[in-house]
Amino acid sequence: MKFFNLKTLATLVTSFTLLSATAMATTSLRFGYEAPRSDTQHEAAKKFNELLKEKTDGEVKLTLFPDSTLGNAQTMIGAVRGGTIDLEMSGSPNFSGLVSNLNAIDIPFIFKNREHAYAVLDGEIGQGLLKELEDQGLKGLAFWEVGFRSFTNSKHPVNTPDDIKGLKVRTNQNPMYIEAFSLLGANPVPMPLSELYTALETRAVDAQEHPIGIFWSAKLYEVQKYLSLTNHGYTPLIVVMNKAKFDGLSPEFQQAIVESAQEAGKYQRQLNFDNEKGIIEQLKKEGVEVIEDVDNKPFKAIIEADVRKAFIEKNGDSLVKKIDALAE
Repeated sequence: MKFFNLKTLATLVTSFTLLSATAMATTSLRFGYEAPRSDTQHEAAKKFNELLKEKTDGEVKLTLFPDSTLGNAQTMIGAVRGGTIDLEMSGSPNFSGLVSNLNAIDIPFIFKNREHAYAVLDGEIGQGLLKELEDQGLKGLAFWEVGFRSFTNSKHPVNTPDDIKGLKVRTNQNPMYIEAFSLLGANPVPMPLSELYTALETRAVDAQEHPIGIFWSAKLYEVQKYLSLTNHGYTPLIVVMNKAKFDGLSPEFQQAIVESAQEAGKYQRQLNFDNEKGIIEQLKKEGVEVIEDVDNKPFKAIIEADVRKAFIEKNGDSLVKKIDALAE
């Protein structure tokens, strides 16, 4: 019979102890979102995980839950606040009930272009808005991207505001968009993304408005005939984490999470930009009639002033003025 000498045995015990300690030290965070695996949001989530593992030598990682696996946006936000989910991302309108000032970035036509949006969100204004989420038990990590919104429907081409009148339009729950489509003479119907395909297929609603990336990845083109590139508003994604969970991590891990989230957001924005033209061409091949040269000035004339007024009456005009100033 062969025996290990004491030195070999000690080495094995030490190695086993170190391996066990490393396994125990690994922090796995549950990250949920509504977007399907085919969307750039999922690609960015994978990038986030890769970056985080690199920055922490594998000690912090994400477990990804796309496709509304953990519930719709409101359910997941509540779960992150309660600590049963660690991280979540969804469009900014889903957070406006918690932080009223977030409604400012959802005012239709408030952003002139991508560069304007990024300057606002990545700068002092956006970081201040993320900070406001902390009172709600959420640590705002970064702004990712849903994108500039377009209008689709199953009835007829939309070139002018009159073409929208009378249509049942799925909107998000943000009062800015509900008010905007009411002003256009539509019948806004708020509902989660997870319910939208069926609602369009059964004609419970006639129309919806999302960036073309979501329109493509969620396969809404299968149940919508007409796409109008109205660019009537820009929606960012907000990536949030349970604040108590975040605060319980070491400063090094906290920094790694924030940096990884921000880098993944920039990666996703570039993906969206690179994909847009190709998506439009693919939609045409799928039989969608794309109205590309939409004059959005008549839409803006009907919507903008009243929606801005509604925000300012509730929150004051300071934030809107700051956002406008960055467009100059």
